[in-house]
Amino acid sequence: MAAASETERLLSRGPGYGTAEAAPGPVPEEEEEELRRRLKYFFMSPCDKYRARGRRPVKLALQLAKIVLVTVQLILFGLSNQLVVAFKEDNTVAFKHLFLKGYEDGADDTQAIYTRGDLLEHLAFVLEKYLAVPNETLGRYAYGGRGLRLCQRFFRRGDIDPGNDTFDIDPSAVTECLGVHPGDPRPPPLDGTGGNFTLQFHRLINVTAEFQLKAINIQTLLNHEIPDCYTFSVTVTFDNSAHSGRVRIRLDTHAAIRECHHPSLPGRGDNSLRLSFDVLVTAVCSLSLVLCARSIARGLLLQREYSRFQRRRGRAVSPWERLEFLNGWYLLLVTSDVLTVLGTVLKIGIEAKNFSGYDVCSILLGTSTLLVWVGVIRYLTFFQKYNILIVTLRVALPSVLRFCCCVAVIYLGYCFCGWIVLGPHHVKNQPEGGAPAPLSPLQAFIAQCRDSPDSGKFRRDSSASCSALCCCGRAPVQDNALLVN
Repeated sequence: MAAASETERLLSRGPGYGTAEAAPGPVPEEEEEELRRRLKYFFMSPCDKYRARGRRPVKLALQLAKIVLVTVQLILFGLSNQLVVAFKEDNTVAFKHLFLKGYEDGADDTQAIYTRGDLLEHLAFVLEKYLAVPNETLGRYAYGGRGLRLCQRFFRRGDIDPGNDTFDIDPSAVTECLGVHPGDPRPPPLDGTGGNFTLQFHRLINVTAEFQLKAINIQTLLNHEIPDCYTFSVTVTFDNSAHSGRVRIRLDTHAAIRECHHPSLPGRGDNSLRLSFDVLVTAVCSLSLVLCARSIARGLLLQREYSRFQRRRGRAVSPWERLEFLNGWYLLLVTSDVLTVLGTVLKIGIEAKNFSGYDVCSILLGTSTLLVWVGVIRYLTFFQKYNILIVTLRVALPSVLRFCCCVAVIYLGYCFCGWIVLGPHHVKNQPEGGAPAPLSPLQAFIAQCRDSPDSGKFRRDSSASCSALCCCGRAPVQDNALLVN
């Protein structure tokens, strides 16, 4: 009987078997008071910790210094990125004026042709301007790649007879290309007389002209930086995929940035100061990352100890209580530090001309700076009035999110409905430059008056009741049409 009872005790799932935790029972008062003291100190603000133990707020000072450093770094990189973006956009606009016949600013969506002659004329214009780039452009450009590549994409077979309501189409596409070299004296004929390239108008899908041009962005000298060398891949597309009689024209560019070969820039391009500043930002953010990660680890260890203490008292700790030990502000700072370090490494590579990902670096540095400034709200919670506001927002956040979800569902339904019902009839899809709006009978009657405002014929008797309130001076002469409208 004794052996059987011993076996049952070993196989039972009692709290004392397989774990180091003791069974629920009373806890020494000294141990409980010590845990309370540690918990209270853990949730203190840096100012309270300084008053309690004389601990200097090193982490707080480090975060304030990081705000200044990260912001200055973002401004410096933003100035460089602004020059890069402006150079790309200016060149894109210049290419549109150079290679698109009759192009006007703001006419990207309305640039189109409607006849075969116009298509041949615009294609010949692109080829002619490409060959004349070194002699006509104000910008300093050089040819890149293997010259211009003119390609047409059309259906393999396309017999369409609208008169008989019949068609015979093979939807598989065929591409034919023609090469034009920068040294050619004149562009090749495209009307079929040359025999090498004939446009298939009835089954044409699109025509593209692809070429590369090289340029150097010397305006970066304003920021004491070494200029970058650019290779612009330009594509002019004549889109006939709709086969509606309207061929849309668009020009797309893609810029590749690389290091210039053998740059000669006496007294310029010294990036040692920028490099030292980036190294300082990296060191500060790395130290902040280590300190915040250590605080998170301490919170998790204290949460485990508190859970073990409550289990000894026979009480389970809820998940919400466990989350209170995980400081969300520290997670925010850790995320910002990681993004700042990665962005700074990319920034160093960009300034060393080993990397050209301005967009990726902008996303990393911009997001990290946003998180750093959002973290300033944590320091406002040290003041009672701001803390009340932030606590109120935190309590109301779940209700606000539920409200936003309901509004988003309604708005999403409206978007789908409006897109299918009203979208095709939107003004952006209507032809521009239409006839002026008709005048109402009253406006037409008033428009027949040709007297100017300063003719004196509009003056009434000076004894009128409102004459004392009229203090307007003599107005300039305006067009009657403007007065009516």
